[in-house]
Amino acid sequence: MSTPRLTESMVASRGDLVDARRVVVKIGSSSLTTLDGGISVDALNRLVADLQVLRERGTEVVLVSSGAIAAGLAPLGLGIRPADLATQQAAAAVGQGLLLAHYTRAFAQYQTTVSQVLLTVEDLMRRTQYTNALRTLEKLLSLGAVPVVNENDAVATHEIRFGDNDRLAALTANLLRADALILLSDVDALYDGPPDQGGAPVAHVSGPADLTGVTLGRRGKAGVGTGGMVTKVEAAQIVASSGIPALLTSAPNARRLFHGEQVGTFFEARGRRRGARSAWIAHLAHPKGRLSIDDGAGAAVVEGRRSLLPAGILSLSGDFEASDPVEITDRSGAVRARGLVGYSSTELPQMLGRSTAELGTELGPEYERAVIHADDIVRIETRL
Repeated sequence: MSTPRLTESMVASRGDLVDARRVVVKIGSSSLTTLDGGISVDALNRLVADLQVLRERGTEVVLVSSGAIAAGLAPLGLGIRPADLATQQAAAAVGQGLLLAHYTRAFAQYQTTVSQVLLTVEDLMRRTQYTNALRTLEKLLSLGAVPVVNENDAVATHEIRFGDNDRLAALTANLLRADALILLSDVDALYDGPPDQGGAPVAHVSGPADLTGVTLGRRGKAGVGTGGMVTKVEAAQIVASSGIPALLTSAPNARRLFHGEQVGTFFEARGRRRGARSAWIAHLAHPKGRLSIDDGAGAAVVEGRRSLLPAGILSLSGDFEASDPVEITDRSGAVRARGLVGYSSTELPQMLGRSTAELGTELGPEYERAVIHADDIVRIETRL
């Protein structure tokens, strides 16, 4: 199968999923665990059988699977998910092998090879690592394997974590130019409020207006994952704004969804395709400060996709170093873009409102450059 490189996804509705050439499927911990917190082999086997529906019609599947930490709890004598990072890393180190062993056995029934791909934020940020990760995943898919992706919890620190596998799945979908991101959890759809309080399912999301008044829950009922409906909607936002639709439903509904049935919630794609690095800047990077810009700079940077020059900056806030992510706001304080700044917060004050030529003459030629280069700026859409 040729590598999908289209500028637009082939999936414009649930029914189109039958024609998808490549999808990223994310399964949450709550859908893979038993009541006592261990891995449910039955649930995992059902998931693999359902994924075969996609594979048998020629769709390439990348599986982003939670459950490593949960799988490592019992062997280490831990009753609940640990709160401290070191114990989480220890549980992940034990659980990763166990989880992959389960997937290896389950997929072997269909003569399918699986592989483990562990990623950190830096793997999808830095150009060399980004390229290596893409090359590896592409080759695995071309060889007919199913990559099982997870965050490298055993070594990732709080500062370089995706935070949860929903976001990891979104960036993986961007990286691979997938036709769709499928989010499977213990909830059958996005609801506009708590289902036990009369909340109704939301069938289709075409943009932010469709989510006005929607109340989002924080965590699945099993309590073994890190995400919840908030992170799933954020993941859907990441891919939708990059031209990739997202579909959300429960793991038991997966087979029906894969057959194109009207289940779950469909997040319509909008915007143009965006690389993983740009998606990270837009949605996942933790801004260290803010730059307020005038109307002229706003038109040039946000609308014209030009570099941000010191002459257009009105003020700044925060404590940041060169290469840190910052938010770019208009006069009212509304965030219009994010970017990787080229100067520290101690260097910038003397530069505000001045031309690069003037700065070069007074401070030296190293100051004759943009504060944020156009390649490091990502326009921010209204959030879902």
